[in-house]
Formats: sequence, structure tokens, C-alpha cells
Amino acid sequence: MLCFWGEQIREGLGLVKPEQVRHGNSGIQSVCPRLIVQDMSAGRSFAGFIRDGKVSVLRLRSEDRNNGKLIQLQLKNDRIRLIVCGGDGAVLLSDLGKVLIMDKSTVCKPLKGLDNRQVIQITCGDHHSMALTKDGQVFVWGENSHGQLGLRKDHPGSPSAQHVQSLSGVPLAQISAGGDHSFVLSLSGVVFGWGKNSAGQLGLGDTTDRHIPTILNSLNGKKTVSISCGGEHTAALSKGGTVFTFGSGGSGQLGHNSFRDEHHPRVVAELWGSEVSQVTCGRHYTLVSITSKLIYSFGCGLQGQLGNGEMIAQSVPFPVDLPTECNREYTIEKIIAGENHSFALFFKELESKGKSNPSRGVLTLNDRMIDRWLSGTDPWATIKQEINAVFSSPASLNGSFLKMNRDDQYPRSEEHCGLDFDLVKTSFAKLSENKSLMSEVMKVVEQMLRSLNPNPVGEESLRVYLLLPELIRRLKKQQRTELTEALASKILQLDPDSLKVLEKYWSKIPDDWLKGLVRLFRRASAELIGQISSGKMGYDLTRRLKRFLKILQMIYQVHCNANRDIPKRDFLIHEICDLLDTLQATFKDLLMQLFLLLQSAMTDDCEDMLKLKDYYFGTIEILVKFPFVADTVSKRRMFHYLQWQLFKPRASANVLNINRESVWLDTLTYLRQKKHTYRNPLQVTFIGENGVDMRGLSAEFFSLLSQSLLKWEKKVLEVHESSLVWFNPDGMQANRDFYYLGVICGMALYNRHYINIEFPLALFKKLLQQSPTLNDLEELSPVEARSLKSLLEEDEEEVVDMLFLDFTVKGKKLIPNGDQIEVTKVNRQKYVDLYVNFVFNKSVKKQFKHFSRGFYKGCPLDAWSMFHPEELQQLFQGSPKYEWKELQLCASYEKCSASDELIKNFWTVFFELSEENKRKFLIFLYGTDRVPVGGFSKRSLKILLLDCADADDRLPEGQTCFGRLILPKYSDINTLRNKLIHAISFCEVFGRG
Repeated sequence: MLCFWGEQIREGLGLVKPEQVRHGNSGIQSVCPRLIVQDMSAGRSFAGFIRDGKVSVLRLRSEDRNNGKLIQLQLKNDRIRLIVCGGDGAVLLSDLGKVLIMDKSTVCKPLKGLDNRQVIQITCGDHHSMALTKDGQVFVWGENSHGQLGLRKDHPGSPSAQHVQSLSGVPLAQISAGGDHSFVLSLSGVVFGWGKNSAGQLGLGDTTDRHIPTILNSLNGKKTVSISCGGEHTAALSKGGTVFTFGSGGSGQLGHNSFRDEHHPRVVAELWGSEVSQVTCGRHYTLVSITSKLIYSFGCGLQGQLGNGEMIAQSVPFPVDLPTECNREYTIEKIIAGENHSFALFFKELESKGKSNPSRGVLTLNDRMIDRWLSGTDPWATIKQEINAVFSSPASLNGSFLKMNRDDQYPRSEEHCGLDFDLVKTSFAKLSENKSLMSEVMKVVEQMLRSLNPNPVGEESLRVYLLLPELIRRLKKQQRTELTEALASKILQLDPDSLKVLEKYWSKIPDDWLKGLVRLFRRASAELIGQISSGKMGYDLTRRLKRFLKILQMIYQVHCNANRDIPKRDFLIHEICDLLDTLQATFKDLLMQLFLLLQSAMTDDCEDMLKLKDYYFGTIEILVKFPFVADTVSKRRMFHYLQWQLFKPRASANVLNINRESVWLDTLTYLRQKKHTYRNPLQVTFIGENGVDMRGLSAEFFSLLSQSLLKWEKKVLEVHESSLVWFNPDGMQANRDFYYLGVICGMALYNRHYINIEFPLALFKKLLQQSPTLNDLEELSPVEARSLKSLLEEDEEEVVDMLFLDFTVKGKKLIPNGDQIEVTKVNRQKYVDLYVNFVFNKSVKKQFKHFSRGFYKGCPLDAWSMFHPEELQQLFQGSPKYEWKELQLCASYEKCSASDELIKNFWTVFFELSEENKRKFLIFLYGTDRVPVGGFSKRSLKILLLDCADADDRLPEGQTCFGRLILPKYSDINTLRNKLIHAISFCEVFGRG
């Protein structure tokens, strides 16, 4: 049954004879044609009806010729399933997805520009139309006076279909066109609008036209299921039945009990709590269906189009006076609002034949489809066609595997991607069981990747970047690497806003999914590093490696910021160690070749080796920028190799002649001469002493320098209760004092020596531009930190004396007027944060500024920034662990063995020494008591027995440059003990070199 009301029209619509029309209250008429109306539409000039796949149209405008005559369109063999009437014509959609355009004269022609695409939805505005294809693409045609085509501002409009590329990848559920504005709705309830906005009909809070699709953020999270455009207003329906309207309200068409325009979506309060199932907008009015039994109307009713017997503009919803049999026997299938005419299409509840054909959805991949492919019941040509249709369309993939029929289907777009990850995993696992299927899928995916839009308009278009890694990682090595590279390239091309959303998605996906993402790009990186290690060269290799590492870096930052439960070791690329081993071997071979060159000309092999060496160094320079993929040992090796590369060729080392008694003053004098070449290594000579610096003397130099700095009368450093050292905040020292302190510390790091100053971890955090915390303050000043922690831990329910604290520290104001602001329970966290900031930042701002400037000068290789604070601290100060047994295990012997009686006596005496004396032994032997990073195994210890007649009169000798202990053959253990303790306690030099 078809009901209609509004402006006077031909009796029976031409569908039945006038005497067969039933007249109800409020001017509502109803007809039951012999041929059931399957679908219909009404615009400004026409109403169209589909019966048995054929179309008839009725002119509605009184000025038109043949007003009221029902005209059957001549469409050859096209069977029509949808008709949409617009301003002056109509658009038809056949069962095969073909679009036809009907003009004013009712002549129908195929729409150009769709290239045989299968269309599933159509919609018409006053002067423009839209179509949605099965693969999720939106096409538009008509005028573009207000940007209603969504193409661009200067686009002139088009009579043929044009692709709205900015919507590519968005899985759409519905399209709607109004007077001169347009809307689309995604499967997850995201609303996009564009076009004319003179009355706020786009709901964006203003009246500025939009020429490209723009997200209506105010409807995010509202679970929108349908959208309808009127002349200059819009209505949206949520999953729960809530109606939102916005735009022009001059005729009351918004239903807000007013005639004002609304620039933001606003709930129609009168319908709150109703089970609204449909909403449709006419020119200046709105129809709403409730429980598929009742219809409410509001807006302009001057032509009776509200169906309630009133010929006025009505600003609140009132029921349409439907015939009683409609409520008893029929269910509302569709409501249609035109310019001045309203229609309602009814079917009996048990009647299925002849029902209106609902809009078909975008093609998506699902488990049933995959099962059908695997069963082999369909011809291979059909399966290939379906694979191409699904996997060539980002929109189809992005609309697949949603958590349907649950609230997760309507996520807050930047928080949840809406995917059912378990379903994706099982579905792709099924696909991977069939090699033919996977091969065909990946061919299509490879082509689809090239077409991905780097500037997607909606977050939903980013789901493909979550789906593809799961698919790619199931491939064989070569194809997996190629597609991983293509995917990485497309991710890096995304605009910054899209990258942020993708990172947000990564932060929320399941742990195993994120781990799989890490494995995919780590494995691809490792394969390339392996190729480089095997001798392959080329810019293409390093370029590709950078891409993979950049993606890994993004994932690593997400992992750190979101505190995901993924071990950092999962990011490590162990093949880096192989690359470093290869570089080391190449470097040794090169040195040998260069030595031979002294007697002959350079060979081709040598030139090739030089190129390979430079290529390896170039690769290391790339890896340094992604330190999270290397372990501590590999990072130290990279740092040291880059030092070799930085040394100026054929330039002599910096030689520092210095007195032991004035080591710091002599060093300052030397540095102020500005003759030191920081890029080249340092060699130290102590005045009046023999010996060549083979690293032992310079190690001792930095050890002595550390002691001098702590005793320096200018007191640039102060020792805290924890025995740790921090900058003196008094500010009485000159800027250059802190600068040269930084220079010395940088020089020590660069020359691979240790500073015997116990700085807290906070210093290394600051050097790496990280913020110290309360835990760092606890390390430096335990008493202060414990007091602050107690302040934070006070019971909120108790009235606690806050010790009359205010926002000052040692007379310094933490904030303006800090001495007048008491610390309370409300602001105590702020007080603690400001206190920590004061100690580590504000109070020593000038000191650290000049220290860090000097540090960068002293260490011209900025690769040290790749280390974590803890790693940099160890590289700077050595390991804090003294594993003395390890020292014995790593010892080697000359002219003796570990089983000799004297050697056994030596170790017995050594382990009897106090901790302090053991450290003195290290200074005696190596010039420093610092333990190398990695332990004593990283430092050579050789013990040489000296067989001489006066052995008991000699002291042990330490050759610091070679880590050699010369031990005379003492007659007994007591003599050995006395001589060793005397040597390490009172002697500074014993044949060191």
C-alpha cells in the first residue's frame, strides 16, 4: 500500500483509477496498485515508481506540460531496482549496477565516467548527484557552485561521473545529497559533509562552504546509522533511535520548537526515547518513522505535506494522521519527503514478495567468502574476479572484519580501529593454506598498495595499514620483503595527522599483533643488513633499510609512550653484530693492504676495499640514528668505529705535556691556547718521566684530573650526602669554568677513558634531553627525596600539617610569589615537580648550559646520543660492578702458569686486600680504578714473572699501557704481600709506559 499527502496531485497518482483511491483524514490518500510498488522517490519536478523492474514517472510541477500524467520510461532491457528524483530529473540504478540519467523530458541515457563499475547506491540533490560503487568509491556529477561535488574549489562541475579521490579508502555505508550539499556515512558511523553551508547545514559550527569532504566531529561517538539531506537542513539518526538535526530552521524543519538555524547537530528533544527507525528530509520539512508503525512530521506544512491537518509551519514533531489499517495490518517500509509532497510505502508484515529492495552494501571480505574460495565450488575465474574486487579496494578491506552488531562497530575513531583481530587472524590463516589463493591475493595487493591515498580524509581509511602486515608476514621471504618495503613506503608518505592516528591505533592493538608488526619490519631490516654484511653494496640497500628502520622507530616510540608489554630486546637486530665483525675484518685487511702500498702502487683490490669500508661506515651512521635496534655492546663498537672514521688522516695526535703536581692548571693552560684538535686522539706525557702513552698514561691523566677537579678551589662541583657530585648552584664561578669542565668530560668520552667523578644518572639524562625525576633526586639527595615522597603519600582523608611549606627552596621562588603560596594537598604534586625541576634544572641552568656546550666541544662525535642514560653513564664512568674473580679468570701469564706457587700466592694476597686496596691495585696497573663496560674481560691482564737475584729487594712494576704486572720471584708469600701493598700505596710510577 502507498499513502501520500501534500500539494494537490492527480487522483490515484496514475497508479489506480480515481475511484480506487481511499481518502483518510487530514488529506491523506492511499492506494493499492495491482502491480506492487517496489520502490519510489519524489523530488521537485517528478515522482518515480518502480513496479516489476519497470519505471513510471509522474510530473509534479503545475507549470510542467502534461502535469499529472504517469509516463512509463522506455529503458530497453534494463531492469531497474532504484530511482532517486532530484531537482529537475532523476537517476536510475539497474539490477546490474548500471546508472541511467533521466532529464526533464524523461529521456534516459547512461551516465558516462563510471568505466563499467558496479554501482550500489545513488542519490540526487537539486543540481548534483552521487553514486557509490561496490568497491567503495564515490562518484559525483552535476554543478559545483558551492563545492557540492567535493572535488576542489575551482572545479567547474561535470556532466560525467568524477571520482572523489579524497574519500578513497573510507568504507562507506550510505550517501545522501541535499539542495547543494552532500553527506556520506561510513560503516563505523563517521559522518563526512561538504558543499553549501549558508545555514549551517554541514553542522560544522559555521556558515562557510566546504569544497572537500570534512568530518563532522560532533557526531563522532553518536553511532550514526543514517543521514538525510533536505534543501538546506540535515538530519542524522543514531543506532539508539536518537535524531539530530541542523541547518536551516526557518520553517521549523529542525523540530526544536524554534525557527532558528542550528550550526551544530542538536537532538530533537520531542523524539527522545522513541524508537525512531527512519528519518528523511524534504525541501523544508522532515518526516520520521517510529517503530515502523507511526510517522511524525515537522517543518513547512503550507501545502499539507505534514499530514496532520494543519496548513502551517510546525516546529515540533506531530503524528501524521495515517489510516487505521496502516497501524493494524501494515509496516512502514519507506518514507519519502519531496518538495511539497510526502509518501509512505507500506507492506504487510508477513508479505515478502515485492518488498522494496534495500540499498546494497560495499563489498567486504568475510569468513564465509574465504570458505567458499577454499571449497573450490566456484570456477577459478569467478574466484579471481572476487579476489580482485576485494583486495584492489582499500575501502573494501577497511570495511572488512568489523566487530559487527556490537558497540565496537561505532568506535571513537582515534582510540579504537574497530577491527575484530581474532577474526582477521583466523581468516588470513585460512587464506595462507592455499598457495594459489595467496599468490593471487598478493598480486592484487601489490597493485593496490600503489594507489593508497597519502592524505586520507578519515581515520577508517587507515585500517588497511593494520590488516596488510598480518597478511604479508605469512608470505615467503622474497615476496614478503618486497611488499613490506612497499607498505613501509606508503606509511612514510602519510600526512602527519594520519601518522598520529596510525600510531594511536598501534598503541591500542593487542600485544601479539604489535609484536607481529615489530617482527615484520625487524626481519626485513635484518635481511638487508645481512646482505650488506655479505658484501653487497648500493644506495638502494641503505635507502630501503632506512625505510624499515623509520617504521620500527615509530613502533618503538609507541611502545615506550604507551608502556606496552613488549620487551625491548624484541626490537634488537642481532645481524648488526655481523656487520661490525665484517667491518673490523675489512679494516684489518685494509691496514695490511695500506702497509704493502708503501712498496707498490694501489691495487684494484685495495680501492674496492676502501669503497667497501666507506660503505660499511655509511651503514653504521644510519644505524646510529636508530639506537634501539642495537644492544649496548654493538652501540659501543659503533661509537668506537666512528671515532676511527672521524680521525683526520695523516694528522698527528694531540700531545699534552703535563706536571703531576699541577695537572688541572696545566690542562687549562693547554686548552686555552686553542691548539687542540678535538677530532684527533690525545697522548699524554708526564714531564720528567719516561714512557710512551699507549693509552695507559692518558688513562692515568684523566684519573688524576678527576681528583684535581674535586679539589679545585673554585668549587664548580659539590659533593652531596650520597657521595654523588652535582654542579655548585651558587653561581659564583665563571661561565668558562663550567665550559672547560664539560670539555674535559667530553674529551674523556671521546678518547675512551673514564672520569673518576660520581655524577648522578640525572646528568646523563639531561645530556640526552630527558627530564630527571623524583627518583633521580633520591639518588642524589636521599633525605630530601624521602621528605618529598612522604609529603605525597600523606593520607588524603586526614588533616595533616603540611609543615608550613611554601613554593620556595633555599630562598628561591619556584613560581612568582612562591613565598606567599602554601603547599596544600591539592598542589603538593606540583610543588614536588617544581622542587625536582629546581634542583636539576632551574638552579643550575647557567652551569649546565656551559657544561654541555663544552661537552659537545670535547666530544665532536655526537653519536654518543644513541646511548640510554644508563649506558652513557657506564661509558663515561665505567661499570659500577667489581667482579674480582673475573679479573683472575681473564688473566694470562708469561714465563709462568696459573699453577705456579708464586701465582697462587699472588691471588691469595690479592683477595685478602681490602676493597680500597683492590681499587688501588687497578690504579697502579691501569692508571684508573674504573671497570670497563662489560667487566674485566674487556681489559687485558698479563702477569710476567721476573727471575732475578735481588727479587726480594724489588717492588712489582705496572706497565699501564699494556696491562702488564711484572712480578719478581719473591721467596715467600709474606714478602710478596708487603711489596705489593707498598707498591700500590706509595709508588706512582714503576716503569709505566
